[in-house]
Amino acid sequence: MSLRVRLTLLYSTFTGGILLIFGAAVYLLVSATLLNQVDSMLAKVAQDISNITRVNSVGELNILTLPPLDMTANAFVQVWGGDGKIVATSPSIGRLAQPLDAAALKLGKVIYEYSMLEGARLRVLTVPLQVGGRAIGVMQVAASMGVVDTTRNNLVSIMLGVAVAAVALAALVSWNLLGRELAPLEEVAETVDQINHADDLSRRVPYHGNRQNEIGNLVESFNQTLERLESLFTSQQRFLADVSHELRTPLTVIKGNVDLIRRMKQADEESLASIDQEAGRLTRLVGGLLLLAQAESGKLALNIQPVELDLLLTEVFTETRVLAGSKVKVHLNEIDQVLTQGDRDRLKQVLLNLVANAIQYSPQGGEVFLSLKKIGKQARVIIRDTGAGIPAADLPHIFDRFYRAEKARTRSASSGFGLGLSITKWIVEHHNGRIEVASKEGEGTTFIIWLVC
Repeated sequence: MSLRVRLTLLYSTFTGGILLIFGAAVYLLVSATLLNQVDSMLAKVAQDISNITRVNSVGELNILTLPPLDMTANAFVQVWGGDGKIVATSPSIGRLAQPLDAAALKLGKVIYEYSMLEGARLRVLTVPLQVGGRAIGVMQVAASMGVVDTTRNNLVSIMLGVAVAAVALAALVSWNLLGRELAPLEEVAETVDQINHADDLSRRVPYHGNRQNEIGNLVESFNQTLERLESLFTSQQRFLADVSHELRTPLTVIKGNVDLIRRMKQADEESLASIDQEAGRLTRLVGGLLLLAQAESGKLALNIQPVELDLLLTEVFTETRVLAGSKVKVHLNEIDQVLTQGDRDRLKQVLLNLVANAIQYSPQGGEVFLSLKKIGKQARVIIRDTGAGIPAADLPHIFDRFYRAEKARTRSASSGFGLGLSITKWIVEHHNGRIEVASKEGEGTTFIIWLVC
């Protein structure tokens, strides 16, 4: 059963339940009102008759005269003497000898009861007549319940008809409204089905309604999920293509050198150096992938200890000057004494990666500048180079996994795999820090790391 059908049945049932409760309340109220009117009329007639009732010298009832006909036209009256004989009756029932309510005659108290007499349902008021505490007779006043019963039946019929019509109308309106409101969900299901069949993550769910309601939020969230899946899928495809290329190149070189050694039946230094270099590239690739896998699974533990950032940066500066050689000049502009909590090896990995990138992508004669400054309760590390810079289109994606700005940075034997900056960002963020980048083509790139100290 579809959601639309279930909701329509729910709304219709709810409407029917409300109408049922309302109808029952109206029925009880009307019934009570009509019955109260009948009882009031019976009590008034009984009071009028009591006012004209007299007792003769021997203690017998003496009805001088019954009230005018118009006062008892809707009532049946019987007055019974103490000897069990009828003393007087109303003109509406003539000389009917049968009591209006035989059972109530013997109770000796004022009581309202229902009675059946010759197929008619009556409401009977029984009033004992007494003089000086002595019972001298009983008066019974009755009214036919035909009009009341008919009114009740008509009311029930009307309410049932109205309820059926209202439930049918509610079902029709609910069906149409739900069809319109749930249409986006059907589009979502249809889009998902098309994506599953066509493997097309570029599709989006169209929605032209109010984006502030629940369905609008759902469609928006679904489209954002599709966008992220598409981005991830594209990144994975690019990664697979890059890894395939990176694996093919060193494996081809290794295989070629091995074949050459086999043909020459001796290992020359050049072939061995080439094999060693390509094996190193494969080791770095596997190491980067393993590190990312550990980071994503939460298995990359950080050994948090006090770290002297100034000493760490000086150490990195010393090592990278050797790495830069005569190609690039590395400068240490300013350095403050800063103590922070972190994993020293991972923080060193961050600094080495950024400085190595700056050296690698700087031209011959370029410069790299390092600085450390304490600002309030934060430490700011700046690594700036005078290289080719990063294109504005690539800048938002440089921290994405497996992303590499090929236009800005040409591959070389020592180039990376687009994993280093992703690992760098993960390490910085898991030290409760942040990393920023600013770059302009032809002028260089600046990385800024903020850490809590």
